[in-house]
Amino acid sequence: MTTVGEGSAQVGEAKPRQPYPGLRQRRQAELTEELRATPALTSSHAGAPTAVIDTITGRLGALDADLLAFSLDLHANPELAYAEHHAVAALAALLGEHGHEAETGAYGVPTALKATAGSGGPHVAIVAEYDALPGIGHACGHNIIAASAAGAFLALADLVTTRGGPGGTVTLVGSPAEEGGGGKQLILDAGGFDDVDFALMVHPGNIDVAGSRSLGFRQVAVTYRGIAAHSATGPHWGVNALDAVVTAYNGIAQLRQHILPTDRVHGIITDGGQAPNIVPEQASAVFFVRSLDVATLADLHERVTAILTAAATATGTVADIRWDNAPPYLPLRTNSALEARYAVNLAERRRVLPVSARPVDEVASTDMGNVSLYVPSIHPIIAIAPRGVANHTAEFATYAGEEPGARAVSDGALGLAATVADFLHDETLRADARAEFDREGGRLVLDQALHGGVPTTKKGEQA
Repeated sequence: MTTVGEGSAQVGEAKPRQPYPGLRQRRQAELTEELRATPALTSSHAGAPTAVIDTITGRLGALDADLLAFSLDLHANPELAYAEHHAVAALAALLGEHGHEAETGAYGVPTALKATAGSGGPHVAIVAEYDALPGIGHACGHNIIAASAAGAFLALADLVTTRGGPGGTVTLVGSPAEEGGGGKQLILDAGGFDDVDFALMVHPGNIDVAGSRSLGFRQVAVTYRGIAAHSATGPHWGVNALDAVVTAYNGIAQLRQHILPTDRVHGIITDGGQAPNIVPEQASAVFFVRSLDVATLADLHERVTAILTAAATATGTVADIRWDNAPPYLPLRTNSALEARYAVNLAERRRVLPVSARPVDEVASTDMGNVSLYVPSIHPIIAIAPRGVANHTAEFATYAGEEPGARAVSDGALGLAATVADFLHDETLRADARAEFDREGGRLVLDQALHGGVPTTKKGEQA
């Protein structure tokens, strides 16, 4: 115990005890050995002719310097969700320098972008993200996502407009606000993916995998209202709103014993009252709810709502429960046929592993999940950092602006472009990818997914 001042004391160790000392290092060592023994993905589909892939590779080589400069520009000028004005202008300028007009403010979203090449089907959407994080900039590497997507689009624009090529349409979708703002859901709501047959993007991380799982994500804000009173002279006249928040918090803590190991519910108290001598008239909390499946996400929504409601009943307060002040994020749906083509296309540069190689406890949430339940999609992870370095850290941001990030821009653009070329050229691949998508539940719109998942044939129409 260390004395801090007269009448006060600091109790305990000088710093918090680290949970499970040494376990993280042991797990990383074990996982490294498992990954070495995991075979890289192979594909049973023919894909695009070798000459087409060679042409794409050459085109990307000529674009390397411009793509890297663009990536570093975004890295040096990080912008938060829905404020990515420099990023979207820089992306439009890059496309313009290479002869392609881009629409900014697309889909009714000021910092969204759309550029299209070719015509007719099949129609593929390449997704670019470019928002950053508060305080730590591009610690999720969205500068790399934007640059690799731009490179893939520019390389493919020549392919789909060349006489004798496969035909089809390629659209670059500039998506703002992945970091909590749900920009892709706004684009979905505006019809941006309605006629798309395949959507894809690549995301930086610390492992090379051909696709990714993610946790569906919803947030709920609750405010309890009671009756203020003097805590000493008349507490019996009061109704304590903080008691309701504490009851709700404890109820959710107890719920955690009885949810799936992959589910997450976490929260904070945002308002606990104004002073200890006043019975709090109002108190508030925010909770995040995450799950790997649309059905279990819907179940958690019901269980958390019941706890928040019961806390009001138990304390005599009134609850104002508000779900989703930003669009919910749905779990990613993988597509093994398309993921295998991505892995094969990068086999000479990287050893790309199956989705299962990435531990489930390392996955977070992305609004690309909403797209993946609407059209066949892939969301590969491309390594820019060692296994022990996680996204959303200052160290990861450093890697995103250095040589590993530059290499990921080049490799990511090739992986995306070559996989799109495969899709455009290989009719069997297209059919198998669609069949897999339909087997997994087919097209889901957001409202249906939030209620456990009802397959649809058209937007908003039940199958």
